[in-house]
Amino acid sequence: MHSHSHHHGPSGTRAFAAVTLINLAYTILEAGYGFMTNSLALLSDALHNLGDVLGLGLAWGAAVLARRAPTARHTYGWRRATLLSPLANALLLVGFSGALGWEAIRRFNAPPEIPALPVMLVAALGIAVNLGAAWLVRDGHHDLNRRGAFLHLMADAAVSLAAVLAGAGMWFTGWAWLDPAIALLIGAVVAIGAFGLLRESFNAAMDAVPRGVDRAEVESLLRAQPGVEAIHHLHIWSLGAGEIAMTAHIVRPDDRDHDVFIDRLNRELDQRFGINHPTLQVEHGRACEHDRHDRAPHGAGGHDHNDHHGHEHEHRHGHEQGDEEHRHTHGHGHSHGH
Repeated sequence: MHSHSHHHGPSGTRAFAAVTLINLAYTILEAGYGFMTNSLALLSDALHNLGDVLGLGLAWGAAVLARRAPTARHTYGWRRATLLSPLANALLLVGFSGALGWEAIRRFNAPPEIPALPVMLVAALGIAVNLGAAWLVRDGHHDLNRRGAFLHLMADAAVSLAAVLAGAGMWFTGWAWLDPAIALLIGAVVAIGAFGLLRESFNAAMDAVPRGVDRAEVESLLRAQPGVEAIHHLHIWSLGAGEIAMTAHIVRPDDRDHDVFIDRLNRELDQRFGINHPTLQVEHGRACEHDRHDRAPHGAGGHDHNDHHGHEHEHRHGHEQGDEEHRHTHGHGHSHGH
């Protein structure tokens, strides 16, 4: 019998809470000074920060959900919420960047006079706030949820630096057009950053192979195992919160060392690729037809079966099932640490 040792550590909910509240306080302060001074640079940065506050709030909520224990219905728990949160976050940022760009272009015709000193001071405070918040979530870059928050905060610091430079330019030159120009630049920065996060979070939500995992290398590893004759139904996807799942059908006629084979392969998948939720189905023959039907069309392309019957098909659930021909292997010979 295989032991299942799952140790799911804290998801960083305190860090998300602190970062969210700090950014919310700064956003209110910056928006207030933006309205007082009529500075589009400050207002756009505040709107940008508001988008991040909403995004961080979503990430915070996702981290809380991820700590919920699995149930009979949600057998993986709610960790997948950490994949949906960055998707919503990216969509918010794309919308905000469009609004910023439109208002900046409209103001180019008649840029208002902006007091430069308050712009510089408030934006400089934003640099300190965002760098400090980014430091709180600096760890856990294997988690798309935390990495998205970290990248947003670093981008915020860069945007605040641009606002400081714009204020300095207006202070020394009197060029009022610098205010909408910086606002337009902020919109572009937000859009570029949001597009990358949107693409990656969408791929994760669609069960794409996680970034950093080469499916071809995983298949090569499986094929190179002693006694393995064929591999099919290989799927790799993210469960969220740094957990990667995989399923594979392995044709291996001589399976007398079954448990040792499964444990060794699980450890190597975890160590080399970070795949810590593998499910391996060991088959004794090449004539498996159970996944060649309309309800499993994904199984039709990667098969290496002969078109005949009379095969032995082994499924094990970590224990022997007598003389049954069908046994199913769910092998986890490792621990999870998050």
